[in-house]
Amino acid sequence: MTAFSSLKIERSAWQTILTCTLALWLGGSLVLDMVVVPSLWAAGMMTQPGFASAGYLTFGWFNHCELMLAGIVLTGVLAIERNRRWGETQKLFEIGLAALLLAIALIDTYLMTPHLSALGLQLNLFDPAIGMPEGMISMHLGYWALELLKFGSVGTLLALFGRNS
Repeated sequence: MTAFSSLKIERSAWQTILTCTLALWLGGSLVLDMVVVPSLWAAGMMTQPGFASAGYLTFGWFNHCELMLAGIVLTGVLAIERNRRWGETQKLFEIGLAALLLAIALIDTYLMTPHLSALGLQLNLFDPAIGMPEGMISMHLGYWALELLKFGSVGTLLALFGRNS
C-alpha cells in the first residue's frame, strides 16, 4: 500500500467520523431546542420553583456533550486539512467554523447555562417569582443567536464534508 492510498483511507475515515459527529450534534440540538424545551414550556414546568436546577442539570450535561463533539469536530477538521495542499481559503474557513463551534460550546457551557440558571433560581420562598426575570429575556436572545450560529456552522461543515464522504 502506498503512502498516498493510506492517506486517502485516513482522510476517508476522518470524513466519516466528522460527518457522523456533525449529524449527531445537529440532531441532538434540534431535538433539545425544538421538542424538549417547547414541551417543558407548554407543560408549565418552566414556572415551577425547581426548574432552574433541573434545567441547569439537563443543559449542563448536554453542553458538556457539545464540548466533546466540538473537540471531535475540530480534531477531524485539522486531521483532514493537515495534508491538503490546495484551497487555503477553504481550509481556513473550515478550521474557523470548527473553532467557532468550540467557542460556542464553551460559551454555552461556562457562561450562558450558569447565568440563566442563576437568574431562574428562586431564593426567597415567601416571595414567589411571577414571570420571567428581566435579565433572562436578553440572555435567551443571546442563547438563540448562538444556537442559530451553531446550526449554520454545523450545517455548513456537514455540507462541505458530507458531500465528499
